[in-house]
Amino acid sequence: MKPLHRHLAPAALAAALVSLSGHASPPSSSLQRAEAAERRSADLLPDPLRQRLSMRIRDILPDATTAKAVSPDDVGDADSFGRALKWLGSAQMNIDLADSCPAPVPGTTVGSACAPLQPLPAFTSFTFDDVARITLPKDVSHSLLCHWFSPYLGIVYGNPNPPGGAPIVAWLWYQPTLTIENAVLGDPAMIDPTTGLPFNGRLTTSVTSFESFEVPLPADTQIAVRERDTATCIGGFVSRRALVQIWGLTESQAWQFFKHPTTIRMNISGGAQYVASANMIFGLRVIGD
Repeated sequence: MKPLHRHLAPAALAAALVSLSGHASPPSSSLQRAEAAERRSADLLPDPLRQRLSMRIRDILPDATTAKAVSPDDVGDADSFGRALKWLGSAQMNIDLADSCPAPVPGTTVGSACAPLQPLPAFTSFTFDDVARITLPKDVSHSLLCHWFSPYLGIVYGNPNPPGGAPIVAWLWYQPTLTIENAVLGDPAMIDPTTGLPFNGRLTTSVTSFESFEVPLPADTQIAVRERDTATCIGGFVSRRALVQIWGLTESQAWQFFKHPTTIRMNISGGAQYVASANMIFGLRVIGD
């Protein structure tokens, strides 16, 4: 996505930026945690040195079930090489930020959530787990689960200060994650390296779609923006290799993972300041090999 301050007239933007020296920044701890989680994502390929150091004999042998004769050095992902794409379902989260949120009606809130905006100038933080989900039967994919993740954002930023008042920087960030449930992760001896605790049947991973926006606004200014993009799978949010190299499973456990049913739960967290309202739609499509 391009910087949102392109929506401001150049003169107004320059005046806002000059006046904002010393302006307080939003809390950074949540952003730092989100960025760290993004860097650990299984979807991002390891650098070549780490990949070579962690490679095992099993990784450089052809897969006997498909008789393919390629290695990770050849194609990067030898497990899925030459296999057909499989469509495995879709889900969607609808997240609203508003002055007030209606009381949830039983049976109508699956796939949606609303966070009330805090009175300005306070920051609004939000976290919603299991907003939407996909449940896959066993044996639907050979070695990976991949995503097409499409955010569609409608955001209204506003500076409520009167004309001639102080400029501000409006701010919005979000990080979607997926919680993956699978019986192979139920062994209490298996430890999640991101928490130091047993997996307890699930792991949570990024889909490399963390985004942060900062919008300088002069006093008495409000702008509405629409943003649309898509993050397409690279390494997959779960793969046989990532289960071994990132999550610490054995080769046998990693292959068994794909022979069991899997539930994928969509989560979202984020924060906002000087946002008058926001409607954020996050579409997920899952594919396998």
